[in-house]
Amino acid sequence: MRKGRRTTHLAGTMCYMPPECISSEKASKEIDVYCFGVVALEIACSRRSIEPKYEESRASLVAWVWDLYGKRWLLDAAEPKLSVDFDAREMECLLTVGLWFVHPDQNLRPSIRQAIQVLNFEAPLPKLPYSNV
Repeated sequence: MRKGRRTTHLAGTMCYMPPECISSEKASKEIDVYCFGVVALEIACSRRSIEPKYEESRASLVAWVWDLYGKRWLLDAAEPKLSVDFDAREMECLLTVGLWFVHPDQNLRPSIRQAIQVLNFEAPLPKLPYSNV
């Protein structure tokens, strides 16, 4: 039996990987947290995380939603076909939690428990930076 460290190689779609994991090539539970944020944004916006058909400023879903958040136009990211047929408070919550999970500082990303409390309106929306840089 061999004892010692095992090396785990990253495998997955780049747009679902947090930037710090791509550069370090280390697998961690933070990858799941980041990925959940991307998926939450995809659900709310009804589009893929990378959409080459859009102009450069909208091609990356995460960057585009951060930009709208910074301009205080977050609800403009919601699926346009919904028109106004959604609860604005719930949509703002989902989009904000999605951004929280993809926070540029990995140490400020929430735990699943924290996010669930916010999604259940048991805790306030987090204060996020107005830019993902």
